[in-house]
Amino acid sequence: MHIGYLSAEGVGDTDLLLRDLATRAAARGLRLCGTVQINSGCAPDRPCDMDVRILPDGPVIRISQSLGPGARGCRLDPDALETAVAQAAARLAAGCDLVIVNKFGKQEADGRGFRDLIAEALGADVPVLVGVNRRNLAAFETFTGGQAAPVAAERGALDAWLDALTREARTG
Repeated sequence: MHIGYLSAEGVGDTDLLLRDLATRAAARGLRLCGTVQINSGCAPDRPCDMDVRILPDGPVIRISQSLGPGARGCRLDPDALETAVAQAAARLAAGCDLVIVNKFGKQEADGRGFRDLIAEALGADVPVLVGVNRRNLAAFETFTGGQAAPVAAERGALDAWLDALTREARTG
């Protein structure tokens, strides 16, 4: 089982690292599936809009919903997330070399979201890299049975992780 995860400290940093890694992995010729997150419309007085790009080449799906000014609840649109999951699963079924999942969040911790896609990829011996925030790390570790390897949230460490997978694929 090849599953790695990263947890960057800054808001949106994990998203940027995973998007950049997806670009470099695609440039190496790897067939990708999964999602990377794109945050837009950020301002000090309003949260970012959240979109995911289905790997490798889209579409882009808005997964946040506007709850109005001053709202404090979870802004995730669960129906849009499930649409993204279904499209990523179709790409996995068509074959890929690496699955990237932008976040193991509350939906996944509760048994929904990308959880089945991650399990299916691992069952097919496809490597997976997941963004995990600290709030959901315990649920992620339980889900993976402690088999996931932390990857430092920096470009060099992510490239080394990708290099190791590429070497193993060539020799394995």
